[in-house]
Amino acid sequence: MPELPEVEAVRCALDEPVRAFPIERAGPAHVATLKTIDPPLRALEGRRLAGAARRGKRLLFETEDGELILMVHLMSAGRLRYLRAGEKGPKQPAFRLRFQGGGELVLTEAGSKKRAGVWLLTPEQADEELAHLGPEALGIGAGRLAEILAADSRRLHPLLRDQRALAGIGRAWSNEILHTARLSPFALTTQLSAEEIERLAAAVNEELARGIDLRVRGAGDARTYRIHNRLAQPCPSCGTPIARVDYEEHTIYYCPDCQTGGRVLKDRRLSRLLR
Repeated sequence: MPELPEVEAVRCALDEPVRAFPIERAGPAHVATLKTIDPPLRALEGRRLAGAARRGKRLLFETEDGELILMVHLMSAGRLRYLRAGEKGPKQPAFRLRFQGGGELVLTEAGSKKRAGVWLLTPEQADEELAHLGPEALGIGAGRLAEILAADSRRLHPLLRDQRALAGIGRAWSNEILHTARLSPFALTTQLSAEEIERLAAAVNEELARGIDLRVRGAGDARTYRIHNRLAQPCPSCGTPIARVDYEEHTIYYCPDCQTGGRVLKDRRLSRLLR
């Protein structure tokens, strides 16, 4: 799933090309992908985009006149890219913007489930759509993070993934961050020491910055992830085999030595199978 580093890499790649020409045609869009009808997509035609911005995991394309904002959420399988004039693209993308000059911004989504979304909003509507998001994860300081952690007693891994608490982190980067911070994914947010909170804040910024740098340079998962999706491979810090806890919708990866004091966390899905 694209998270802050992946979405920021997309933003960097799109910022310059989307502002080069006015929009010639907006759409078509898959009925499940387009989430708004007012303003209509055709309101974009003839306007220029001011570039690409990001809020959490969402991409924002504001028009140069400041009147409209195109918002894109890639969800788990969406891919957004710019095709230069003459470059071959998909026959039926989930969404398309054609620019004067022949370039196209196209959204595709693997699989039959169309979860990625496109919204065309006024600035006021955009503020409402984004109001539920917490502060940006990248750049969070220990003081602000301490306030977030103290507000609700929860396990660390789901807290980091909660966009209402902290915007931009998902499953994979929660695994990477907690390993770097040497914290258990099951640790309670309200029971961390000041030193542990400092470590966590530093890990959030270190890992997200590392991810952005690698993704901007085109690195794949194998080069980017050190913990996520590396079951039984040696921990890069201590050599202990990476372990995991499976849930229906996600998997937690961690190092038993670095993060849980040698204790292997109970894998609830496996436990149910062994009953």
